[in-house]
Amino acid sequence: MIHYNLRCERGHAFESWFQSSSAYEAQEKRKLIGCPVCGSDRIERAIMAPQIVGKKGRGDAVPAPAPVAAETAAAPAAAATPLMMAQERELRAKLKELRDHIVKNADNVGERFPNEARKMHYGDIEHRPIYGEASPDEARALVEEGIEVSPLPVLPDDRN
Repeated sequence: MIHYNLRCERGHAFESWFQSSSAYEAQEKRKLIGCPVCGSDRIERAIMAPQIVGKKGRGDAVPAPAPVAAETAAAPAAAATPLMMAQERELRAKLKELRDHIVKNADNVGERFPNEARKMHYGDIEHRPIYGEASPDEARALVEEGIEVSPLPVLPDDRN
């Protein structure tokens, strides 16, 4: 995995991880990388200092310095911060609304979720909205059987 500091044509700075530098270049060429602030697909790598650690010094790694951005990029990125916060608040509110709707209108079957979903799918019991718990392997098995499942959104406040 490789971490890149990126910047769009309007100077918005952001970062992303890629499988390799060639994976980044392929995604950039196909215009698959977009600015999270303005949506622009004209992206370039920002100047950054790599962090190279030898085998002996792995535990003593010094954090990489913040990316060096062009002077023109600093002002738009700083101005975009309140917008990003507003967009994040709006997204969290919508996710909370969705989660609350599901919890209010569906039965919590807990750890029985995979079995209940299978029973409904194969017509053994009546269809009804349910939610519950499933391990990643259980969820994958359900999908492979053609059973539609979706994870409930988990918000940071849910973990506190």
